[in-house]
Amino acid sequence: MILPVFKRWFRRALLLGALALLAALGVLLVHAFQARSMPDLQPWHRIVLPQEFHARTARADFTWADYLAAEQKLFDEVHAQLAAAAVPGPLRYEAGSRIGPQQGERDWNRSFEFTPATPRGGVLLLHGLTDSPYSLRALAALYEQAGFAVIAPRLPGHGTLPAALVEVRWQDWAAVVRIAMRELRARVGPDRPIHVVGYSNGGALALDYVLDRLDENDSDLPLPQQIVLLSPMIGLRPYASMSRWLPLFSGLPYFEKSRWIDILPEFNPFKYNSFPTNGALQSYLLTVAVQARITAARARGRLDRLPPILAFQSVLDSTVSSAAVVHGLFDRLPANGSELVLFDINRASLLAPMFRSAAAGELEVLHGAAPRNYRLDIIGNRRADTLEVSERVFAPGADSAVEQPLPLAYPADVYSLAHVALPFACDDPLYGLWPRQDEDYGIRIGTLSLRGERGALVVSAEQLNRLTCNPFHSWLEARIGSTLPAATPAPG
Repeated sequence: MILPVFKRWFRRALLLGALALLAALGVLLVHAFQARSMPDLQPWHRIVLPQEFHARTARADFTWADYLAAEQKLFDEVHAQLAAAAVPGPLRYEAGSRIGPQQGERDWNRSFEFTPATPRGGVLLLHGLTDSPYSLRALAALYEQAGFAVIAPRLPGHGTLPAALVEVRWQDWAAVVRIAMRELRARVGPDRPIHVVGYSNGGALALDYVLDRLDENDSDLPLPQQIVLLSPMIGLRPYASMSRWLPLFSGLPYFEKSRWIDILPEFNPFKYNSFPTNGALQSYLLTVAVQARITAARARGRLDRLPPILAFQSVLDSTVSSAAVVHGLFDRLPANGSELVLFDINRASLLAPMFRSAAAGELEVLHGAAPRNYRLDIIGNRRADTLEVSERVFAPGADSAVEQPLPLAYPADVYSLAHVALPFACDDPLYGLWPRQDEDYGIRIGTLSLRGERGALVVSAEQLNRLTCNPFHSWLEARIGSTLPAATPAPG
């Protein structure tokens, strides 16, 4: 009697499994057909760069000097490949384009470094996905002025061509972090403090490195004294896990475009606009690894050795999960002096009545009511009728805040900060709302103002109107500056 029933259930399970598999294949096939409607692929979507660094093929003794030498060969290769492609036009990779650094100017797509004669410490700066070292140049200047040695690596797959992200693995990024950190320790010596700063995907890499250091003992690979995170990629939206399967049919030339999430004009000199599925997949795999490591380190009591974290996060963030930053990281931290800064929406904006209920209530969801081991700062309107802002500080374990006004205000036409905005001052020559004029990269993205009929552009108006600078950047810099060791007084 039991056997026939078992067979019936087994057949039903097989049938349901087959139907689920067919449904999944159908969804992926629909995606592959939809991808065909994207713009045509250009040479920079297809060029292979064999000179790029890969952890699985690098020598065990590969140094920072080796990485810089390989990077020079890589950029020589990029220029040769693009010259051979000879596509004329005004955009970044096209022949005759004015977008990007001109001859004789620094190319911020490449790794950069600074070492004073007597460093007071060292900092490693890690940029985000599809980005370049340009994104952390302002914070590099802050540390440089404080007498720190600075290393800002260009992470593999970045700064060159969007096609370079098609084959990269997150372990390649992690390997370069270790190479650069070993070099930083050698430059500043064994007794000087080390900081690590991570923006977006670079935040996940910073945590991955530090969690490694909790488990390993290597004097050449220091455990930093301070971690600074901006819009850290602790968790992604649930659909990111689908990026593993989206290019299933891309091996067929007819569906070649299905390995891309976006194929867009390349108008940004220091960031890719086109985005391959593999880039999303590698970030997803990195965040999964980091979350697992946090859980394991907490279970073993290793988080007690974790350095303090200072993190800045916009309440509204369409790239990373703000909830993961709060609940997946900060709510699990020991009482080690960590601080989370949340930038609230502009509740005095004329657009405030148009906020979706989820957006308007996101701060309360993130804020919660549980006791915290960390300090929570909320930057937002002093009152609902003023653009002026204040800082509300919840001390560790406190239920109520101490509020103090700040000499800052939301711009009237800004309704919230954004994931991409936090590292950039509003006078940034590329991303600023009020860009300074001493540098010109052929485009000023922060000042783009769109007027016209909808549906005409291959880039969405919403993407072009996304806030790209931080009106509270001076406050952010001062807050990071407060974590730096005080200068030694000059002898009297």
